[in-house]
Parts: sequence; structure tokens; C-alpha cells
Amino acid sequence: MGALGEGPRRLRDRQSRCLYCGLLADRVATLDYDWVLLEPEMEPLAHTVPAEHRWIVLSDGRVTVYGVCPPDPFQRCRIEHRLACSAQPLPDLWPWLTSLRVENGRQVERQKDPESPQPPETLPDTG
Repeated sequence: MGALGEGPRRLRDRQSRCLYCGLLADRVATLDYDWVLLEPEMEPLAHTVPAEHRWIVLSDGRVTVYGVCPPDPFQRCRIEHRLACSAQPLPDLWPWLTSLRVENGRQVERQKDPESPQPPETLPDTG
């Protein structure tokens, strides 16, 4: 309860413009009283967001990264605006997927090489 018994005080969300794209984002205090810009009106299911990018709203309005794996299947979270900002490069959220994409790119290049074996145009008749 607050000092006057009116209940817990909540930090008010404020909106700020993103310095990169100019869109409004929610400016929210973190557990350490730093600030983070969160995507407004976006609360995906926590299990769909990588653990290090899940921001959970606490009872006083502050947010903290929620790295519990696996999270409750119904838990909602917030995401940083920088993940949705069209003017910023997308961070490497899943390194294994990035590695797979690089390897697939190499495979495409190998297939374009005229000296590498090519798959047959037609499949053999197997009966």
C-alpha cells in the first residue's frame, strides 16, 4: 500500500518518439529505473518471444526481462520497439537460424557453380 493507504503507486507510461523511425513508443521504467522503449499496444504470448527479449510488466508499472524457459503458456509480455522498428536492423534473435540461412545461401551458390554435380532433370522410373 502507498503511504496514504490508497494502494500501490504506479509509474505512468509515457510515450516518446523513436529517434530512428519517428513513431511513438511507450517509454517505461525498468526494474533498475532505467528506461526502455516498448512497442505500444503489443502484448504477444511470452513463449513466442526469445527469453532475452520478453519484458514483463510488474505490479508497480516497471518492466523487467523475463528469461524463464519455458514460460507459462498464457503469459503475455512486451517487446522493445527496436525489434519492430523499420529503421533499425533486426538483431540476431536465433543464432542457429542465422547460421542455417548462411549455410542455405552457400548451398545455393554451390548449385549455381557449373562444376558442381547437378540434380537430374527427371527422376528415374522405379516401377
